[in-house]
Amino acid sequence: MYRALIFAVAFPVVAQPPVTLLQSPNQRIELALKIVQKDPAQPGELAYSVAFDGKPLVEWSALRLELQGQRPLGASVRIAAAESSRGSAAYRLVAGKTSLVNDPYTALRVELEEPSGLLRRRFAIEARAFNDAVAFRYVVPDQAGMNELRLVKEVSEFRVAKDATSYALVLPNYRSMYESEFVKLPLSAFSNQGGVASTVLLGAPLLLDVPGTAWLAITEADVRDYPAMYLVNPSGSWTGHWLESRLSPSVQDPELAATVALPCRSPWRVLMIADSPGRFIESNVLTSLNPESAVRDTLWIRAGRAAWDWWNGSVGPDGRASYSTATMKYLADFAGRNGLEYLLVDAGWSSITDITRPNGRVDIPDLVQYARSKGVGVWIWLHYTPVVRQMEEAFPLYEKWGVAGLKIDFISRDDQAGIQFYHRVAALAARHHLMVDFHGSTKPSGLERTWPNVMGYEAVLGMEQSKAGMRDNPDHHVMLPFTRMLAGPMDYTPGGFNNVTRDEFEPRNVRPMVLGTRAHHLAMYAVYLAPFQMVSDHPTAYEGDPAFEFIRAVPASWDETRFVAGGPGEWVAVARRRGFDWYIGAMTGWVARDIEIPLSFLKGSGNAKVYKDAADADRNPKNIVIENRPVTPGDVIKAHLAPGGGLAIHITVK
Repeated sequence: MYRALIFAVAFPVVAQPPVTLLQSPNQRIELALKIVQKDPAQPGELAYSVAFDGKPLVEWSALRLELQGQRPLGASVRIAAAESSRGSAAYRLVAGKTSLVNDPYTALRVELEEPSGLLRRRFAIEARAFNDAVAFRYVVPDQAGMNELRLVKEVSEFRVAKDATSYALVLPNYRSMYESEFVKLPLSAFSNQGGVASTVLLGAPLLLDVPGTAWLAITEADVRDYPAMYLVNPSGSWTGHWLESRLSPSVQDPELAATVALPCRSPWRVLMIADSPGRFIESNVLTSLNPESAVRDTLWIRAGRAAWDWWNGSVGPDGRASYSTATMKYLADFAGRNGLEYLLVDAGWSSITDITRPNGRVDIPDLVQYARSKGVGVWIWLHYTPVVRQMEEAFPLYEKWGVAGLKIDFISRDDQAGIQFYHRVAALAARHHLMVDFHGSTKPSGLERTWPNVMGYEAVLGMEQSKAGMRDNPDHHVMLPFTRMLAGPMDYTPGGFNNVTRDEFEPRNVRPMVLGTRAHHLAMYAVYLAPFQMVSDHPTAYEGDPAFEFIRAVPASWDETRFVAGGPGEWVAVARRRGFDWYIGAMTGWVARDIEIPLSFLKGSGNAKVYKDAADADRNPKNIVIENRPVTPGDVIKAHLAPGGGLAIHITVK
């Protein structure tokens, strides 16, 4: 009944070509592929649809590649063969939301060919259905008369069955750093209307609440030698609520998206699907769609927290700003005393154009040796431009110095050459035992499985924005776990301890203020996924404060992740396990609320150390109450969250 209804409504033609189906292992998600013949006398166009629990989620949507100087590939094809299979993505993550992954899936490969024309080109669609997602990609083999794709445009449509509520990242162009708010609007709001295609560019992941059907998040995985995907609403109609892919154009030739040698595979186009958006927080589908680790010996790759000079203005022990070796050693002492694994030295230690020569302000080799004596590793900041030119010379030098990792900033591109840069850096850094944190970057897409030395990406409007204004605020904080964080590790840089009210807030560069209560900012360490996690504030903001104990205890990588409750832009509660200990973080936006945290995920009794908003936290957001209590799996922890409030819990299981 469902399939007949959809065919009749979407394409009222006499003859219907056969449909090829793929169902998820739990049979809740169904992807269908068929050739759509709008004119029975003409060859058809490749299209797909998706249903969830038997309800239409994505109606018949076109799939084709538009090539320079050739007819579109996929606009006139027939299905030549189809083969289905089953598998499981079973692997270990060095760092991330879980240590062991076992993602069962079903798979489908559909071979397609053109029925006419001189070349009669061939390609395939590969699809996989997991219990929480479905994904597809284009596969173009090497063939006579065609040894490369000169790709102008990829037309992957996402014709959402209803006008969904979207949580969308609106970006100004293809050279941004993904640093903006996610806005809540109907999907149809992004159409220009009047018959004119929209120019509003949306970044991935895009979260959609399709009423009465499912939650849907659209993103991509395994992006290699191919531009990043963006989305637009091209309908030009006030009733239009569908999306189409756009590829980041070449910086050198904006008329061309990519030149790809054959055989080639596009990135996976991923549709995460569930009853609740919290299910996506637990999902490992993006890493499951990436190749296995290319690094055999991973013992040198270690997640951890880092002291950092930049946020607090490089203030030394005397309270004065001083970007110097002495200040960095002071921070290394702080990290060592408090069990923090790393120190990040931000911009200023070298020439902006020559990253092989320290400029005398901070002696990196000397600092590395000093920090090592305190049990602390050193990361250094680099600008993207000289890394492009000097990485082959610089990375072996950093290995010789004993540097632990590199924060590479202001990349600001994800065209084909930009994506190739991420892979080049990851591979070369791994060869020289260097971890990497990409800043001013594209969003993640699962690369950290293949290159586990990639510990993080920024691609987020983070706490640094508090130095400039109020864009970084509690409403934004509780949007991120359901949107940006779905793509993977998120270097938001938490740890602000100068908590103030909205009325008191002033943006400033030295000893900056943050919005949200002390408990709210503690909770970020359990809610936000960041294997290279900042402890951003000045040592004097932390030491002697009993709330700092939570940050001293919390790890940066996890064995298990559980979504507890919440909704995008409203509030969130997440529980994460490392070994036998659980860490729970809960945050609310500007709306105060009473919450309950059931502890049913515990495997035994234990002790909970609870950090919660004080009764006057709405007026004095630094105030926090710390309690110790015994807990069992049958217990429920109740708390009142102040406006911009939070709750952090460390449970030690006996």
